[in-house]
Amino acid sequence: MTAVCFYFQVHQPFRLRRYSVFSNDPFYFDNDANREIMEKVTEKCYRPATSLLLDLVRRHEGRFKISFSMTGVVLDQFEAWAPDVLETFQALAASGSCEFLGETSHHSLTALFSPDEFREQVELHRRRMVDLFGVEPTVFRNTELIYSNEVGELVAELGDYQAQLCEGVDRHLGDRSPNYLYELPGSSSLKLLLKNYRLSDDIAFRFSDRNWSEWPMKAETFAKWIDRINGDGMVCNLFMDYETFGEHQWKDTGIFDFLEALPEMVFDVQPGENEFLKVSEAVDRFESREPYDVPAATSWADQERDLSAWLGNAMQENAASELYKLEGPVKATAARGDEHVLEDWRKLTTSDHLYYMSTKFWADGDVHTYFSPYDSPYDAYINFMNVLDNIRSRVANDP
Repeated sequence: MTAVCFYFQVHQPFRLRRYSVFSNDPFYFDNDANREIMEKVTEKCYRPATSLLLDLVRRHEGRFKISFSMTGVVLDQFEAWAPDVLETFQALAASGSCEFLGETSHHSLTALFSPDEFREQVELHRRRMVDLFGVEPTVFRNTELIYSNEVGELVAELGDYQAQLCEGVDRHLGDRSPNYLYELPGSSSLKLLLKNYRLSDDIAFRFSDRNWSEWPMKAETFAKWIDRINGDGMVCNLFMDYETFGEHQWKDTGIFDFLEALPEMVFDVQPGENEFLKVSEAVDRFESREPYDVPAATSWADQERDLSAWLGNAMQENAASELYKLEGPVKATAARGDEHVLEDWRKLTTSDHLYYMSTKFWADGDVHTYFSPYDSPYDAYINFMNVLDNIRSRVANDP
């Protein structure tokens, strides 16, 4: 029997407006552009995909199950500009076949730079999940699946999470399969679910590639690939950005038809043998196999599966360093009554701002360029640092 865990990350950052060295106002975010992008992605992905998933849950009488993590910053945008989509997510939550995971509220790299801020953002996100969906997350997903033994220990110390999602990285797996549950070295209290990146990327990246030998991929074919992991694991973790459906893979590629057909194909490939589980159900169902030792941080980004997408050059390292130097002064100013400066600073911790500064080339560089609103990584760096300088002035001038 193979259990399929379908997990989607839902995220949109608050993008910065063009902010020059001569700007001195505290209004940093381009809400016209943010609204326009949110409405576009909602029309192409969030609205049709979420409605389809709710229909599939009902059509299959709860046997089709899915898991989401939704950042606090995307929830802010749903509430402001697409409340009907948020209501559909709430209907999914009420169905019992959909699970919402814990993460940082602002899709940040705080696990790497500030354990205290990490804990605060995780708690902010936890409260948001309770308020909006009536759930207490029991599985954690760090920003961009960033994970290391140290990050795992930080999550385990929180005491609220049974498991964490992470990338199944070949250099750490060796000849082992990602289709088992593993555990944090030295502790069986935190189980690890590893992304099967080959099968996940078949959907997320290769689905519409006409040069791919398997194009066009059919749901029946993919269900057979899932079934083949029998004997080489217990759970097939398909983790991907939610925007895969309709935004990265457009509707005319057939991605929605594929998604609609897949549950039935998985159920029928070997009747009674394969199933869908929420990630917490997989944690409860299966024992962890052995430790998954990750001494240096990994992620699900780019070919290297490391941190180079966000911290791969001197600009990114400098921007991150200067950003987190302001944590103490910003929080002191917030404690004296200016809570806006804390939220502004937290929006700057969103990892996308560093991602836009990447100078990577070739295939990975194309991906970075696709997501960036800037003409170049250098423009992204200068704009970000101009905003940061203004925040620095605000907290320095606070009486």
